[in-house]
Amino acid sequence: MQQALKDHLGLLVAGIATFVLMGAGQSLYGPALPALARGHGIALSTAGLMVSAHWIGCFVGVGFMYLYGVRVGPRSTLATMMLGAGVVAAGLGWTATLAGAAIFGIGYGAATVVFNPRVLRTFGVRGPGMMSLLNASFGIGAIAAPLVFVVLGSNPALTFGVLAAFCALVWLGAGAAGEGPAPVAVAGPFRPDWVILCFGALAIGTEACLIGLGPAALIVAGQTEVAAAQLLSAFFAAFLGVRIALIFTAHLVAPFTLFTAAMAGACAMSVLAATISPPVFFVGIGTCAGLFFQGFYVTAQTRMGGDPRVAPTIIAAGLVGGILSPLLLTGVMGILGERGFFWVIAGVAGLVTAAALALRRRMAG
Repeated sequence: MQQALKDHLGLLVAGIATFVLMGAGQSLYGPALPALARGHGIALSTAGLMVSAHWIGCFVGVGFMYLYGVRVGPRSTLATMMLGAGVVAAGLGWTATLAGAAIFGIGYGAATVVFNPRVLRTFGVRGPGMMSLLNASFGIGAIAAPLVFVVLGSNPALTFGVLAAFCALVWLGAGAAGEGPAPVAVAGPFRPDWVILCFGALAIGTEACLIGLGPAALIVAGQTEVAAAQLLSAFFAAFLGVRIALIFTAHLVAPFTLFTAAMAGACAMSVLAATISPPVFFVGIGTCAGLFFQGFYVTAQTRMGGDPRVAPTIIAAGLVGGILSPLLLTGVMGILGERGFFWVIAGVAGLVTAAALALRRRMAG
């Protein structure tokens, strides 16, 4: 393990830095939406389209990786993220802001496909743990960004400008050391497993709603904008904590068991948020959301094999949920009531849990 870490340190460091920036960019949407709505003179529900624009961009990036992934390296993904954040920071109007979110999303989606399979395969038996480390670093940026947003006066343009600058710094520092080996083609048929892909779409869609729309739901439930941003950071602190734990335990727990437990926990925490305390249990949901991707991705990768098209297909399934779920939920946010958002999350997580329990033997095979 120590030799593998030494041989591929550049890949791991570049991946960690990139995922920190990915977490920062995604978590900025939630606290920035109210300010963007005021700045552009649009309704909060319309501002929520920025979340969907991000995920649509991710889908485009993953689609490109499906077709041309062997030609794309980490630095290309960083350059795309830098461009997208810069367009948002430029403040050229609402249409340009949506375009910037989509461009950032293209780099985000491509980076997910570039790094996850490389790290999972490069580190052998400890690959799941190293992938957990990679994805845990996402939480570092996600915790910091809402707090930085508040420190910078809740100014979206300035905050996204800082994000673009950091993307540029990581791009300059990554160099050839961050490229790492591309996934190697594996002989055999390409067999998508539609059951686990559907589970992933629902889980990642739930995560996207929590991150992108959770702060708005907290504001509706009585929190101030500053408090909602701080609670999103706390959500990601819980998210990060559980992913750090996975670094040491991922190889001990069956991935689909992990997935099922995470969805069951999200259902329970959402019910408590809806009935007792939205702020306290919103943070609690973060401990469950931090497990969604690991359980889904490793299960899908194991079941679908090592064909180069597998990783983009897995990520694309999650992005279908990431695009559609916030779009659908944004449309009804105005009629859900003070705590209706959390009832919706509880309902979806509960249905996924029930289906996962019913299919646990099939998924373990």
